[in-house]
Amino acid sequence: MEGHSNKIRAMAITPDSKAVVSVSRVNTIKIWDLKSGKYLKTLGWHHRPVTALTSTPDGKTIVSASYDQIIKIWNLQSGECLRTLKGHNDLVKDVAITPDGRVVVSTSHDRTIKVWNLEYEEEIAAFIGESPMTCCTVTPDDRTIVVGEQSGRVHFLRLEGL
Repeated sequence: MEGHSNKIRAMAITPDSKAVVSVSRVNTIKIWDLKSGKYLKTLGWHHRPVTALTSTPDGKTIVSASYDQIIKIWNLQSGECLRTLKGHNDLVKDVAITPDGRVVVSTSHDRTIKVWNLEYEEEIAAFIGESPMTCCTVTPDDRTIVVGEQSGRVHFLRLEGL
């Protein structure tokens, strides 16, 4: 079967506009050719539903988040899981990557935002809110993380010393 067997939860287009990545509630991550719409491959899966994904700026790597409390880094070409980032205590709701491709930001229902060095696979900063963190993005200059909280609050966090 080429398509997903359950509802699609998230999609991303690679920066080179060659591929679309989709994830389903059944935990699978699939790659599609954007021009033809043809299914290319399945990258792999998480143990629980995938909640979000994004592509690195070079389009070679996919970052996925899941209910299983982890973030996975995938090689788009080979389909291999390169790294697994662990540290959240509840489902990871969203992920974003800095435009330079060096830092991943994750939000979780454990009320935290975590900032990860992608190369060294380590948490380099964290922030705790008052309610579950639901979404995040990073400004084009790599300096500011904007995070949405389930309570309705929006946080603007400045990255320093990276």
